[in-house]
Amino acid sequence: MKINDALPLEYRTEENSNKIFGFWLFLGAEIVLFSTLFAVYLTLWNRTGSGPTGKELFEINGVIWETVLLLTSSFTCGLGIHAMRLGMKKPMMIFFGITLLLGLGFLGIEITEFVNYVHEGATLQTSAFLSSLFVLLGTHGLHVTMGFLWGAGILIQIKRQGFTDETANKSFIFSLYWHFLDVVWIFIFSFVYLKGLM
Repeated sequence: MKINDALPLEYRTEENSNKIFGFWLFLGAEIVLFSTLFAVYLTLWNRTGSGPTGKELFEINGVIWETVLLLTSSFTCGLGIHAMRLGMKKPMMIFFGITLLLGLGFLGIEITEFVNYVHEGATLQTSAFLSSLFVLLGTHGLHVTMGFLWGAGILIQIKRQGFTDETANKSFIFSLYWHFLDVVWIFIFSFVYLKGLM
């Protein structure tokens, strides 16, 4: 195994570089998935039938809190990777822990939002608009949930093994995934919520 000490820990072996490249390819597939969901939503956003519209349903306060939590989590995730590159285990674990807690906060608000929608009679079956909305938001929320579990698993590994080529590689790939989810959320905030409130 060829090791290049001049590179950051997560890139030092050829295998690690290949894993990162492979994950970029995976993110390309994820872009296709979310692009399709956005296309469906933007096609159906005004097909509300007898159900509520986005303007009647969306509450900007919760959406702003979701946005603040997720964007802040992206920042703390970046700080965690920086700490890892400096070999600082405890700060890295703290920043990743904060990232995951912020992600949980985001999920809590989103679940509350979904429950409120259902109480107001807005379900998957109510209209084409709502079915496309629930699928788009639910897919993103599922990705955040998977990211939370993945990040928690990485924290356990780092606590036990410290920084190795393998744990650094996994942490960096996780950070790519988490940043990707934040970018998707910016599109959701812009093209779902802001558009829907107009």
